[in-house]
Amino acid sequence: MDNLNQWIGQYGYGGIFILLVLGIVGLPVPDETLLTLTGYLVYKGSLKLVPAFLSAFLGSTVGISVSYIIGRTFGLYVLHRFGRYMHINEEKINKVHDWFERIGRWALLVGYYIPGVRHVFAIVAGTSKLEYWEFALFAYTGAFIWASTFFSIGYFFGDQWTVILEHMHKNLILVSIIAVIVVLFFFLFRKRLFSAKKAK
Repeated sequence: MDNLNQWIGQYGYGGIFILLVLGIVGLPVPDETLLTLTGYLVYKGSLKLVPAFLSAFLGSTVGISVSYIIGRTFGLYVLHRFGRYMHINEEKINKVHDWFERIGRWALLVGYYIPGVRHVFAIVAGTSKLEYWEFALFAYTGAFIWASTFFSIGYFFGDQWTVILEHMHKNLILVSIIAVIVVLFFFLFRKRLFSAKKAK
């Protein structure tokens, strides 16, 4: 946290923006801690509310957009070139695309809260050729909600933000695991139901 404080102290709003871009792309930046610390610094009067939040929000949207562009530009090439070594063929690529068309876009909305997968969902969205306007609608809305959540913890809880963030991280991991299990059960149930109808 001291490093984050020094970075923000030296580079200000631009530092917040750059760190979030790098963190969302997938580099080891503690994004949630950075957002909460930013809110806390606004609470303390070290930063101003509007430019601090805009730096955080824009850093998140630019970072997720970079991941999307990487997927859209290089994703299919990499899969076609090396996919056979990972047992990935055209049929599987099309299935992922169809999945994104149906519900995968919602993963962009909630994926921010699942550690380590934000940029993965964006890369997959780009690789599956999800239209940019659809990507932006879900990804940028998710970025706003996610940034607002952690920014607000620092701003409204003040000196207690580290305690609140620690509890929230524990619950986020638990909620993420439960969410993955629920989604898996949903798809298994749907697949069996579809197979049963097809058999009739």
